[in-house]
Amino acid sequence: MISLAIPDLGTWEGKIFIGILGFSWATYMWEEYLAYRQRRVYREKVEPPEELKGIMERVTYEKARVYGLDKSNFSLIEGAFSQVLSTGIMVCGGFPALWAASGRLSAWLGFNADAEIPQTVTFVCLGSLLNTIMSLPWSAYFTFKVEQKHGFNKQTPGFFLKDKLKKFIVSQIICTPVVSGLVYIIKAGGDYFFLYLWGFTMVVVMFFMTVYPDYIAPLFDKYEPLPEGELKTRIELLAAEIKFPLTKLYVVEGSKRSAHSNAYFYGFFKNKRIVLYDTLLEEYTPLNDKGEAEEKEPSKEDNPGKKTGCNTSEVLAVLGHELGHWKLNHVLKGIIISQVNLFLVFSVFGSLYKYSPLYRTFGFYHTQPAFVGLIIVMQFVFAPYNEILQFLLTMFSRYNEFQADTFAKKLGHAVNLKSALIKLNEDNLGFPVYDPLYSAWHHSHPPILERIRALEKKQKED
Repeated sequence: MISLAIPDLGTWEGKIFIGILGFSWATYMWEEYLAYRQRRVYREKVEPPEELKGIMERVTYEKARVYGLDKSNFSLIEGAFSQVLSTGIMVCGGFPALWAASGRLSAWLGFNADAEIPQTVTFVCLGSLLNTIMSLPWSAYFTFKVEQKHGFNKQTPGFFLKDKLKKFIVSQIICTPVVSGLVYIIKAGGDYFFLYLWGFTMVVVMFFMTVYPDYIAPLFDKYEPLPEGELKTRIELLAAEIKFPLTKLYVVEGSKRSAHSNAYFYGFFKNKRIVLYDTLLEEYTPLNDKGEAEEKEPSKEDNPGKKTGCNTSEVLAVLGHELGHWKLNHVLKGIIISQVNLFLVFSVFGSLYKYSPLYRTFGFYHTQPAFVGLIIVMQFVFAPYNEILQFLLTMFSRYNEFQADTFAKKLGHAVNLKSALIKLNEDNLGFPVYDPLYSAWHHSHPPILERIRALEKKQKED
């Protein structure tokens, strides 16, 4: 029989409980209202708007509309499940139950019953395991039903499960020392532990930003140097033109898991690398698949009459946009904002760390685990602040995207950037029509029509 863990509503912890739960449901209803507005757009905008003439074919528009509707319907059901589940965990005392189970498992493994670090690591591991198990059916359905239906999934069930297992193992290997360090600093850092916590987190973030592309990402996808040729030569010339310290160029075999495309750069100081997804490149065939590709007979799903990806000039335009983020210091600004935000969160946590009603709100009456307190503050106490901050960051990101487009345009890539945006939007079945409120709240990248209008406006002004 399941017992409820709701605190006395007349106490401080009861009021905090109602506030946290109430805000959670208010946020959920707001998100569902926005999703409803967008689903209405999918259902009603059956005919392409006049301004899409010459940008998107009628057939592609319909495919994008159905794809968007399918994703929205899936999110509706999954979101309801997640909200009910999180409410149930809170109401039924899921956190203290998991903490108690972690203590028993930690003791069984031979650790001291009072040792908080091993119990916290076990707590995180068990929580991650339960989350992975509960999310697996949803992830599988989305991959093999929704993405498969619209031609994006390239994974086999075996690859999918192996990938999930690998991600879980790698994440636990990473989390163990990080979580241990966090708990140790909180317990041993004194009154100003939040300063050490902030410094530790900053070092960890920078460390993983450095090692992830070279040592962790290759565990999941195959990276190979971009072959010699026109594309590589022109990318190197572009990098030299804007003084981007390019050291390596890679192609990642994203087509092994999905038909979606992307490009990004990484690295610090004078050691920058650019990574292109093979799905971004119109003429690219992975080296290990070249012989296979020659023997393979094209199927209807392959649609051999229509190429996907971008040509060389369009890839240069896309990279002009991406490198604009570097030249305009968008990445650096993002890191600074993130670190200032973390400092604020840790400072507040330092003030609330020993506030017992906060722990009793979640059913911790006899113990106050440091890491649990950090989760409560970051995820629940800061929930209203996080929503506002996320909206402001979304607006900031949209502004940065327009700036990066302008940068690419100043390099002489306006025409090719426009055609690349159109191609990539079609390849990814991006629906071009959005409810204004939904788009403003959710889209860190402006919809394609807004970006094209901005590019065309700048061309007329010039």
